[in-house]
Amino acid sequence: MFERWGRIVYRFRWAFIGVSVIALLLSIRGLGIHGNIDGPQPASPLESDRAATLASAELKQASQAGSSFLLLFSSKSLTITDAGYRSALMHAVGPLTGSPHVVSVVTPYDANGQGLVSKDQHEAVAVVNVKDGSTRAAGYLRQLTDLVHPGPLAVVVTGNVPINHAFNTTLEADLQRAELVSLPLALLLLLFIFRSAIAALLPIGVGVLTILGGVSGTLALSNLTFVSQYAFNIVTLIGLGVSIDYSLMMVSRFREELKTGASTDAALMRTMATAGRAITFSGITVAIGLSSLLFFQGTFLSSMGIAGGLVVALSVVYGLTLLPALLAVIGHGVDRLRLPWQRRTGGRRFWYATAVRVMRRPVLVLVPCLALLVALGTPFLQIRLASVGVDGLPPTNAARQGYDRLVSDFAAFGNTEIPLVAYFPTANPQAGAAAEAVAGLEDRLAGLPGVVRVTPPQFGAHLAQLTALSNLDASSDGVRNIVKAIRAIGPLTGGGQILVYGQTANDLDVIGFIIAHMAYALAFVLAVTFAVLLLMTGSVLLPLKAVVTNLLSISASFGAMVWIFQQGHLHRLLNFTPQSIDPTLPVIMFALVFGLSMDYEVLLISRIQERWQATNDNPRAVAEGLERSGRLITGAAAIMISVFLAFGLADVVIIKSIGIGIAIAIAVDATVVRALMVPAIMRLLGRANWWAPGLLRRMQHRASLAEATVSPAA
Repeated sequence: MFERWGRIVYRFRWAFIGVSVIALLLSIRGLGIHGNIDGPQPASPLESDRAATLASAELKQASQAGSSFLLLFSSKSLTITDAGYRSALMHAVGPLTGSPHVVSVVTPYDANGQGLVSKDQHEAVAVVNVKDGSTRAAGYLRQLTDLVHPGPLAVVVTGNVPINHAFNTTLEADLQRAELVSLPLALLLLLFIFRSAIAALLPIGVGVLTILGGVSGTLALSNLTFVSQYAFNIVTLIGLGVSIDYSLMMVSRFREELKTGASTDAALMRTMATAGRAITFSGITVAIGLSSLLFFQGTFLSSMGIAGGLVVALSVVYGLTLLPALLAVIGHGVDRLRLPWQRRTGGRRFWYATAVRVMRRPVLVLVPCLALLVALGTPFLQIRLASVGVDGLPPTNAARQGYDRLVSDFAAFGNTEIPLVAYFPTANPQAGAAAEAVAGLEDRLAGLPGVVRVTPPQFGAHLAQLTALSNLDASSDGVRNIVKAIRAIGPLTGGGQILVYGQTANDLDVIGFIIAHMAYALAFVLAVTFAVLLLMTGSVLLPLKAVVTNLLSISASFGAMVWIFQQGHLHRLLNFTPQSIDPTLPVIMFALVFGLSMDYEVLLISRIQERWQATNDNPRAVAEGLERSGRLITGAAAIMISVFLAFGLADVVIIKSIGIGIAIAIAVDATVVRALMVPAIMRLLGRANWWAPGLLRRMQHRASLAEATVSPAA
């Protein structure tokens, strides 16, 4: 099937190139689409989100579409009671009241300004309420802050609007930095691998086209469904790495076939029958891994899964159409513009010798490798999950520094708020049994361990909102126990129910939601991946081995993630604040690492299977398969690692975590797993590697999915 497709591409090569040029132009035009990124989200399945929606719908102050930011004033010499301090602060905020964007400005000198003064009286906060939501208000935030002239006071801008704006702009900067670093680095590595400028530029060109198509497609998608800002990081992250990897496989195999004396058309058809088949199955396995994110509907994860699947599909499509069409046109010219240094001839024999040495004592190699992977994964047992807050920004960010000062210097900002609603669908919460239930609830909240104060209830048509305050950290076990205790109170008289929201409640809901859905996602990914590899290899044991070794690679990357980002090792070098792991991060890591690890598994096993069919000698097939793919896997892994480490330079912690975690996983997978464990396991299994029921083999041949036969010559 793939050989026939290669013949079609060769025959209509100019038509395929023309269609790709049209696709490129459409992708560039698509970049101008007005997307709706982070727009209205679908209905959330979480109790905390439902409570927040109810409160927003019924309470006046919560239903306003506006947002706010804070001006943190400070002076080393003056205190809030000094006339000079008051004069400077009021003069600074005065121009804001005349802006059409500003609804109100609350200062410590107003009647409702309680809690806006620091413990040492040298700092004060002015709350600026604006009429628009956070996203729109960020557009004129700079215009408003330019109106503030604090005189002898120092001022820092923080609060909802600047912090959200900092996250958005930092994510954009992270994306641009990663592209600027990863593309040149990938080109240098490709030049080192191919020693030819023409061969090296082909994967880069395909990678750029893939990213452009992925970004424009995701923008268009955002007008149809909710798409998170993080989805664009995934498009660049996956699109660049996977498309370059697939192009590397195709170009390398094409050059290899040309060196055997094959004509351009024969080399292309042979390349499509081998490398083309491999990248198709690899793309399917990567897409399967990403599809696990679709099990988390109602969260931003599903949009990342869709965007990732889109860019992987584009990588495979360009790898099977545009790239072979270009190779058909270039032909032997793929080796032109050779670089001056000579290719070392011993690289392939190194991998052959490595496989032979491993297979001499497979148990002595396998046991230490397993012990190493288990040790690397051990820190994951100590994982603590909590949503990323302002600590997700780098410590040098001004909005985050201002927020940190609020928490440390102001008593009112140091408390954790636990908002909740007593909801009565058919009753008035201010009358009868419902009113008595609200009063009783207020007393019960005040008596809970860890609660220092309860704010008076605020009433809507069918609910009463109360807020329990605690002096414990929002992600601490103490506050989580408070939330659990509130939820355990149960139904209220008058037909009421208690719904808790806020950061801590949302953390508990997200963790519970992920745990409840992760088992289904995991089962789906493992089962479908096993089935796809079964069709590819015609073997029962090889897919099982692939799944098990992939899980070991994932556990190692999870352990490294906890060791670095939660336990705080390397935090000074990497410029982040040690913190709990975001509940969504293990899900994202699993989806990405599982698929990408299969990339190298498919490449290696396809070459080993090719030699097995040619020689019917298992040890020889393993050694020759690693000989022919070891250098390519190393080069592909180096490129992928460089791409992900470029994202490790990100300032937003969750993106930094993904980049570094996956880079570690790929490094472990390409060395310990593929170069050592796979030869050892396949030597121990012997001819059983290739066993499969007769029905499976007949189905595989009938579908034209079997590996093409080759000459037994070395």
